[in-house]
Amino acid sequence: MIDVCLLGTGGMMPLPYRALTSLMLRYNGSSIMVDCGEATQISIRRRGWSFNPIDVIFITHFHADHISGLPGLLLAMGNADRREPVTIVGPQGIEHVVRSLLVIAPRLPFQVNCIELDIDKAEEVMEIAGLRVKAFKVNHNMLCYGYSFELDRAGRFDADAARALGLPVQFWSRLQKGEEVEYEGKIYTGDMVMGPSRRGLKLTYTTDTRPTEKIVQEATGADLFICEGMYGENDAESLAKAKEKKHMTMQEAAEIAKKAQPKEMWLTHYSPSMVKPEQYADSVCEIFPRTIVSKDRRTVELNFEEE
Repeated sequence: MIDVCLLGTGGMMPLPYRALTSLMLRYNGSSIMVDCGEATQISIRRRGWSFNPIDVIFITHFHADHISGLPGLLLAMGNADRREPVTIVGPQGIEHVVRSLLVIAPRLPFQVNCIELDIDKAEEVMEIAGLRVKAFKVNHNMLCYGYSFELDRAGRFDADAARALGLPVQFWSRLQKGEEVEYEGKIYTGDMVMGPSRRGLKLTYTTDTRPTEKIVQEATGADLFICEGMYGENDAESLAKAKEKKHMTMQEAAEIAKKAQPKEMWLTHYSPSMVKPEQYADSVCEIFPRTIVSKDRRTVELNFEEE
């Protein structure tokens, strides 16, 4: 189970009724964030979630609406008695950018560690807080990444196979956890008693980019695809602006989802000039019906499929 909250859905600047784009995931007692525009901590409080469990913060790129909230958030975490280290992952230069921002947040009661993504790689995979995370380059007017989060699911335990091997019951749980077991001079491994892997969970998140085939690949098979929809008008002027600014329209996002077929797509990162993004829902859903024109703090609990 992964809890997902889209803390804010705004791009460029916060509005009285719309926070800047940020995502928060909760899994297995740990929290992960993606991006942190100014005043992100207000959305966390309004959602009723806690700062304390935030262990890792992923940054897509260094535009202010995605990173300028870090000092305030980290100070809020310190005031909430956070003492464990916090890791921040982002593009090349993340260490310098974070240290510069922390000039206004000195003497934090915890250590801040930075992981810099390799600029020479189109994608990188890491294990973070029990999830497999893939960072992949997208197409913005500066170095920018999308992120996919995956939770694997092991196969079913085959009790008949364990009995056939003559393994006592007290060893079964260890094999289910992937441990090796030695019994009567023989070594037993989980693959001897576990069925094929089952479908896990996947979330893909992209903002600030033109459409790319890589995004289609990453969103394919996702339980949830969160994608920017900076502009709602489907006309030549909006498309030209999207191309110039290296963003995308809602309809372009829907075309990506149509190809990738995630279970659901949430739109986010709206232009501040777009007062009512929901007015474009019908035109977008004509392309990809399982589209949600999200509002701040939209939340879902992703669960494994029942069998």
